[in-house]
This record gives sequence, structure tokens and C-alpha cells, in this order.
Amino acid sequence: MRLTTAQTKAEALIEALPWLTRFHGATVVIKYGGNAMTEEGLKAGFAEDVVFLHQAGLRPVVVHGGGPQISTALDKAGIESTFTAGLRVTTPEAMQVVRMVLTGQVNRDIVGLVNRHGPFAVGMSGEDAHLFTAVRKQAIVDGEPVDIGQVGEITKVDPGAVNALLDNGRIPVISSVARGDDNEIYNVNADTAAAALAVALQAHKLIVLTDVEGLYASWPDDTDVIDLLTAAELETMMPTLSSGMVPKMEACLTAVQGGVPQAHVLDGRVPHSLLLEIFTNEGIGTMVMPS
Repeated sequence: MRLTTAQTKAEALIEALPWLTRFHGATVVIKYGGNAMTEEGLKAGFAEDVVFLHQAGLRPVVVHGGGPQISTALDKAGIESTFTAGLRVTTPEAMQVVRMVLTGQVNRDIVGLVNRHGPFAVGMSGEDAHLFTAVRKQAIVDGEPVDIGQVGEITKVDPGAVNALLDNGRIPVISSVARGDDNEIYNVNADTAAAALAVALQAHKLIVLTDVEGLYASWPDDTDVIDLLTAAELETMMPTLSSGMVPKMEACLTAVQGGVPQAHVLDGRVPHSLLLEIFTNEGIGTMVMPS
């Protein structure tokens, strides 16, 4: 029995070998959010995966949001959460809470979990060293632009500080808050931020962790996950996607159109989904490739 178990483990390690070789030294940007971020077991598992990637010679970078945590904190502060066209309307009062939660709470939690394994993670905000510069984004409702407050669209990425951390053998953990040239602070979508950073870092992969198995071929009629599609095929599908999937798939599209060779959407509810994607022949989730 013990031998069988050991052999199964050996087979798994050997299967990982070509992928370990292929991705040695590769920069991988991981967007972390959703359920994987709220369940204790999955949180600890995610941290283990990121440390494993680091120790296996990859260069992981984590970009996170914190939607559920922000909503909880706004409720506590007595600030109503309103959404327009799927985007959180962010007043100056709400922005203070958003910044505090993302940079002061969620970021610290992730850094703490990773650093149980060694002095690897360094937390940053998109404001630090002008990493993300953004302008005010407007929502489009019935064809008309609507102001949604301090919600930003990234116009510029300066990845110098992130590269310096990677070269120093660290794991950057980045909250999706941006600065504006107008000295405003902006809340930016973490999927979009991860894609913009992947392009700026010339990453080998963008991985978006989400709460579904991947992109479904014809949701809600069936749950067949598309395992591979090209940027052109994805562009054709975009208008048919559910609102929750749009930012995730847009992020994948932006990344591969910007020169990132592969972008993936994975189910963050599956323990160690990151390792299954990178180090197994089957992989999981949906992979987008350049056309």
C-alpha cells in the first residue's frame, strides 16, 4: 500500500518535470479573489501554491481585490454599497474604506499567509512607486456615461518596483488601488489591474482565479468548459458572456493581445488549482492563446 502511494507521488513529480523545466524563471501574474480568498483552507492552500511556484524557480506576482471584504467594511461604517453597470460607485468616504481594506487588511492577510513559509512576500499598493496610474472611469448606462466616483481605469503601469522585488527573490503582493495624475486615489478592477501588470512585466502567464470552473461553451444550457480558445474566438464570444465573466475574460484578452503567451481562468475553489494548471499535462480551467 505504502509503495503504491509513493509510486503515485513519484509519477506526479515526474509529470511535473517538463513543466518545471519550461517555466523555470518565468514570471506569472496571478489574480486572486472570490471564494478562494474567504475560506480559510483555500487561503492557506493558495499561499502554499504561490510559495511552491517561487521555490520551483518561477517568479509569481499576486494581484488582489477584496469585494466581499469591502462590502462588509462599508456596511460596518454605515456606507451604502451601490453598483452601476457592475461597478461599485465609490464616493470619497467609500474610497477611504476601500483603500484601508485592500491595502491595510486584505494585503496584510495574504502577505502573512505566504510569509509563514519564509521571508518571501512583500505587500504593495498600486499607489506605491507609481505602479498604477489611472483616470476616472465612467460607466455607460443606456448609452450614456454616468459618473461612478473614484473608480479608475489604468492608463500607465510602471513595473520598476515589482521587477526589483522579483530580482531580489521576493513575491510581490499588490492591491488594486491606483493613483491619478490629479492626486486622486482610484479603486481599479483587480482583473484589469492584473492584466495590465502582466503586459507591463512581459509575463509568461496571467492566471485569473475565479468562482467557476472556467468559461462555459453555452451557459446556462450546459456546463461544458472550453479548455482552449484563441483571442479571436474569445472576442466573438464576448457579447454573449454573463456580466460576472466579462472582466475576467477581458483581462485574458488584454493580456494575450498585449504579448502575454497564455492567459487562464481557473476555479479557485479547487484546492491547489494553480499547481494543477501549471504542472500537469491536462491542466484545468480555460486557456486563452494569441490568435
